[in-house]
Amino acid sequence: MEILGATLRVCVGDIEAAIPFYERLAGGTALRFERGGVHVAAVGCFLLMSGPAAELDVLRKVAATIAVNDVEETGRVLAEMGADILAGPLPTPVGRNLIARHPDGAVYEYADRHA
Repeated sequence: MEILGATLRVCVGDIEAAIPFYERLAGGTALRFERGGVHVAAVGCFLLMSGPAAELDVLRKVAATIAVNDVEETGRVLAEMGADILAGPLPTPVGRNLIARHPDGAVYEYADRHA
């Protein structure tokens, strides 16, 4: 398992108002998509999310998104190390992901870019 980087998760009230700030900050253009009623914009190392309060409450429990080469392998390694796989691996608009709770209680999303 190789960690390639991390993305900071930012819940915002108005994603359209937030995107220009983060595009300028990160020096890039937002990749936008929707998932489960939540509007998402990936901009550099930021993942902006806006949507229903109940959905955002769940998303706020995930500390960060960690990019890996292969989610399947990551899930096996995490389980061997005592982590609980809470969801996934599941397909996403840009690859696959899983949600894991580490033995210390921290919850992270792991994502790859496989089709």
